[in-house]
Amino acid sequence: MRIFRTIPNQITLSRILFVPLLTFLILFDSDVTRLLAMVLFFLAAVSDVVDGYIARSLNQTSLFGKFADPIADKLMIAGALIALLQLGEMNPWAVLAIIAREFLVTGLRILAISEGQAIGASILGKAKTISHVALVLAILVDRTFMLGAGWDVLRSVCLALALALSVFSGIEYFYRSRRLFA
Repeated sequence: MRIFRTIPNQITLSRILFVPLLTFLILFDSDVTRLLAMVLFFLAAVSDVVDGYIARSLNQTSLFGKFADPIADKLMIAGALIALLQLGEMNPWAVLAIIAREFLVTGLRILAISEGQAIGASILGKAKTISHVALVLAILVDRTFMLGAGWDVLRSVCLALALALSVFSGIEYFYRSRRLFA
């Protein structure tokens, strides 16, 4: 298929395909798999920035990329959070809040598309994604290197920030799209 010939789309597709491997590495829970999970998650997060930059700079943006890139992000974060939940590293209510926000905003975007509108990413939405990546990385780094009580504070700050940005960016998306409900 021609759509998968562009580098940005190949990077996005590889991020989607790495989600099961990432989840396995987190759940297997050995010294080696903890390190591999941390590195793979970091590379996947960086690849999100890289594929967007390449797509814009080489004028290779596509409908597939606009659809699949945010899905890849959501799958990567949700897969990691669910695996960390299974290991007792996350609270169920926090994971539910983060994932529920993703479903609600995705549903809102689908509704907007059905009305012939598009809802672009906002600065708060991008900050939310960064905060989710930081949260998962903070937990994975701590699990890999066992950094102690000081790192627990950082994890708590990352969790609070991720939850706050999830809520506030979700509210912002619904506020910006309020005409859909008029």
